[in-house]
Amino acid sequence: MSGMTHRTRTGIAAVLRGERHGLRARLLFAGPAIIASVAYMDPGNYATNIQAGAGYGYRLLWVVLLANLIAMLFQALSARLGIVTGRNLAELSRDHLPRPLVWVMWAVSEIAAMATDLAEFLGGAIGLALLFNLPLMVGMGITAIVTYGILVFEGRGFRPMELIIGALVAVIGLCYLAEVLIAPIDWAEAGAGLLTPDLPDAAALTIAVGIIGATVMPHAIYLHSGLTQSRADLRDDADRRKVLRFSNVEVVLALAVAGLVNIAMVMMAASAFHRGHTEVAEIETAYHTLTPLLGAAAAGIFLTSLIASGISSSVVGTMAGQMIMQGFLHIRIPIWLRRAITMLPAFAVVAAGVNATQALVVSQVILSIALPVPMLALLHFSARRDLMGEFAVGLVLRGLALLGAAVVLGLNFVLLADVFGLPVPFLAG
Repeated sequence: MSGMTHRTRTGIAAVLRGERHGLRARLLFAGPAIIASVAYMDPGNYATNIQAGAGYGYRLLWVVLLANLIAMLFQALSARLGIVTGRNLAELSRDHLPRPLVWVMWAVSEIAAMATDLAEFLGGAIGLALLFNLPLMVGMGITAIVTYGILVFEGRGFRPMELIIGALVAVIGLCYLAEVLIAPIDWAEAGAGLLTPDLPDAAALTIAVGIIGATVMPHAIYLHSGLTQSRADLRDDADRRKVLRFSNVEVVLALAVAGLVNIAMVMMAASAFHRGHTEVAEIETAYHTLTPLLGAAAAGIFLTSLIASGISSSVVGTMAGQMIMQGFLHIRIPIWLRRAITMLPAFAVVAAGVNATQALVVSQVILSIALPVPMLALLHFSARRDLMGEFAVGLVLRGLALLGAAVVLGLNFVLLADVFGLPVPFLAG
């Protein structure tokens, strides 16, 4: 991504020198986590959250909370890596890992980027098609044009893109605030679901893995390190410490908003569909069922948030794909070509007549299986003292990150065992 204006750079330098203080000074550092947070509110989340709420009520809310806490930790580590080293995760992997492993990591990351874009692109197109009664292909065409139009702003530097993405995130957040106010939520059940781990059956496990795959995103881990790597001219470790403090606060706030949006999605689906409409598993069905249950306003708000989610996350996914290719291979292709490559699978899925929501859920499972690649690479590099110096993660943080990675890897293993028919004891019921 291009750099910042002279005015923004001057402002950041003044903050680092201690000449500017207050909220406006802090806002100069805001942006990277807001852009990364879009990955945690993409249409793949809609598909898995609707299935979770409709099928299991509030019982899988704890998975959403757990996934969000893991996401906060790994996004904070990714931002730290970029700030301290001035390099992004893909570049560090290329420079420090064996060549065959680098090629494998790039291939897995590209597949994950395509799976990501499939979910994001389809989501925006489904929202447009339903809201304006258009054929799905037309919705996809409009999504392609709008996302490319927003990507053109990338050439003008960080700030315009951050403001556009921030505005779309605000739309998603306000839509779900409205949904929670409209839907009759059982707050006691929701509280119990957040705090009580429960996996009723194998189908719940598949959805749980999908939720983690839709929440902790491979491309967001790569992207965050790239968004922070050259944001400020850091003179010494004191500057790095100051920027890290700003970054950590932004990560917690931005991902807390994303987490609340996901929790609200599950609660809305649980409230509207779980009693009497447990079969609702598709975005289209959810929209048509919401109208008689909660009214046209609730259904329209749902689609508005879906369109904002699809467009913003598709833009961010393309940015991440560009960064991944450039970091691993030292190749930069024109943004229109990158956009075309990543959206081809989505057009192919629709042309083949595949169920769109099912394709969304499958894409999230693919992402969950691809996720260990950047997670483990990030853990490896953030613990290296020769790269990170005094900012290398300590034992406690490393232990928490390893635990988070173990949860994801463990869920993936159990899912694959279930897919291949191997017995999983605690899912016997």
